[in-house]
Amino acid sequence: MREKKKQKDILLQTPKGMRDILTEDYSYYHNFYETAEEIANYYGFGPIQTPYLEKNDLFTAAIGETAEIVEKQMFAFKTRGGDRLVLRPEGTAPIMRSYLKHGMQARPQPVMLWYKGSFFRHENPQFGRFREFQSFGIEILGESNSIADATVIRVAAAVLEDLGLGNYIIRINSIGDKECRNAYRKELTSYYRRKLNELCKDCRRRLKENPLRLLDCKEETCQKLKKNAPQMVNFLCLECKNHFKEVLEILDALNIPYSLDHHLVRGLDYYSRTVFEIFLDLPKTDEAGGAPTIAEEGVEIPAQDADGQSVGKNEKQETPETISQFKNLALAGGGRYDYLSKILSNKDIPGVGMAMGADRIIMAMRDKKLLRQKQKHPKIFFIQIGALAKRKSLLLTELLRKANIPLAQSITKESLKSQLKIAAKLNAPIILMLGQKEALEDTIIVRDAAMGGQDIVPFSKIVDFIKNKLKKNRTL
Repeated sequence: MREKKKQKDILLQTPKGMRDILTEDYSYYHNFYETAEEIANYYGFGPIQTPYLEKNDLFTAAIGETAEIVEKQMFAFKTRGGDRLVLRPEGTAPIMRSYLKHGMQARPQPVMLWYKGSFFRHENPQFGRFREFQSFGIEILGESNSIADATVIRVAAAVLEDLGLGNYIIRINSIGDKECRNAYRKELTSYYRRKLNELCKDCRRRLKENPLRLLDCKEETCQKLKKNAPQMVNFLCLECKNHFKEVLEILDALNIPYSLDHHLVRGLDYYSRTVFEIFLDLPKTDEAGGAPTIAEEGVEIPAQDADGQSVGKNEKQETPETISQFKNLALAGGGRYDYLSKILSNKDIPGVGMAMGADRIIMAMRDKKLLRQKQKHPKIFFIQIGALAKRKSLLLTELLRKANIPLAQSITKESLKSQLKIAAKLNAPIILMLGQKEALEDTIIVRDAAMGGQDIVPFSKIVDFIKNKLKKNRTL
């Protein structure tokens, strides 16, 4: 009888590392996804859904055969028909596959997409790590400009801020391109060869195949060796250095807190240039700071703190209230992957994206008792012309979004004509126009498409001006 009861109890258990999401938890997931979708839509991203099952070769090619995900963590199997399939372990490779399969390169570029759902990795279940985990991600395909990198980071930061998790820090690095990375690989290989006897078994093998993977090893001995390893920033070519500098300058302009992590590479082989991870900014017991220093050829490298991490000038000093287990758990991560399309096809399509760990974010929300209801917003249209205007538009967009001011835009369109066409299709009653002159003067043109006429308004007064304008239009 007891044995029979035990067998029935086993039937009721979920597979190891997988969970039921009950009603009381689902409201948090709904809140997270609603917030993330709304902000992604606001910034011009559209939804896409790919299968939970993909071909095994897609991830072997895209992520790299030596990556830990491929070596140890994929749920792979062979079907009765002989197909080798895998439960998707991440979202970027399937999005690029779909982009190439459906000829999205023929559409106006870049293509900006968001996705959500479950992903699967055969990890050891522990705090914040599950074998089935939920993610929300965004991808910008067909754009190499640094504004795309900054936009991806801005969206991730905006989601966390709206959920009440504004005490975050972004660890960021550039791993360069293929050309400048070759010299770094040689120096890294030379360093680790001198430490060969101290490496874990996996890293001894990885040293021959892909030395960058050693920087991503979680073994304690390898983590210690990493602290004195060569830094990629010292090997960046001028083009990669300038790209990274532009990304950091935009983050500074947006007051987004970051710290430079010179050994951050992430666990996927397709990354190039910008890589980043976002953590809760927990209190530090032993901090040391300093003024920013200037590295070779003008890349600003802030002074390192006691942990060997460089502190960006916007790093937040507030003391967050959260549990210490989150210290080493990234809430989000991503980067640029300009070579992924070449791995999967003969097309040369630059891309950048990020994914947010829904489960970890919700754990943090529950810990801080955060559950917010979102409002739906109507739309107006925001036009930007020129590089400076595009940059400043990110700051203005965030101001307007936080004020619940309706907005639609096409930040990647360059010409005034193409943006006016979109505004006309949307029948937007109010059009905001930011050009080079206005960007320099910190003003913006507000055109009343419904009633005629336009005004030039300072940035500092734009929120109140548009609220009054919308109020007047509703009463007419």
